[in-house]
Amino acid sequence: MEPNVLLSCVLSFLAVFILLGVLAFLIHLVTSAFPPPVEAMGDDAAVLAAIHTAAAVSFPDARVTHIEEIKK
Repeated sequence: MEPNVLLSCVLSFLAVFILLGVLAFLIHLVTSAFPPPVEAMGDDAAVLAAIHTAAAVSFPDARVTHIEEIKK
């Protein structure tokens, strides 16, 4: 393999990593500048359904009556 081909592959690989790092930083800035509204962070129907299904499979005679999020 020629050194030019190897060098171009390494430089391309580094360029992609740098570009992805810059994009991740920009996404972080945008999401911290515009957080989602509080009401959008409520109970998710898919999460609740998964909790009920997991409890029903693990404990067939039990049922979920109260779900509480513990924040640290």
